[in-house]
Amino acid sequence: MRTVKLTQIDCWRQMPPAGAMRAWLTDRGSLTAKIVAQHNNFNLVKLAQHLAPPFKDERRALGLKCGELAVIREVLLRDGNTNLVFAHTAANPRDLRGAWRGLSRLGNRPLAEMLFRDARVSRMALEYKQLPPSHPLVKAVQRWYPEAALSPTPLLWARRSVFLKNNRPLMVTEVFLCALTSR
Repeated sequence: MRTVKLTQIDCWRQMPPAGAMRAWLTDRGSLTAKIVAQHNNFNLVKLAQHLAPPFKDERRALGLKCGELAVIREVLLRDGNTNLVFAHTAANPRDLRGAWRGLSRLGNRPLAEMLFRDARVSRMALEYKQLPPSHPLVKAVQRWYPEAALSPTPLLWARRSVFLKNNRPLMVTEVFLCALTSR
């Protein structure tokens, strides 16, 4: 019975929720461009880029074996000082010397510059999940954005997809913070 619960917790869906969140979750274009179009003071804060254990489902998508590390990049997309989206990107380290070599040079620039301006990049299906407070992505949000841990944490929505370039995967997960969805 415990295995069933874990499977349900880890399950990402192909269908997004109904309501106001749907438009944000289902837009297949650049999330950065959508935010820039609706917010006057867009900025990106690069929080980290380092080698770390990927989540189990990321490991599978990136073709990594158990125990292998991934390059993890975490950023906040903001309007002024208001955090809107926490983005978590995972890549196979060998791909930073190949298909995704530009990732290491992005700094505080959006990943969208690489993904949506290169005709060789394709996006796989979007998947959606409402994250429970115990999910590792919520813990990561709280690590970088401590204010999120002070109030009762609402169930945050996230979406993810794999981008392919030269048949090499890059997984991008975006967690929508309350400030964005309350507009």
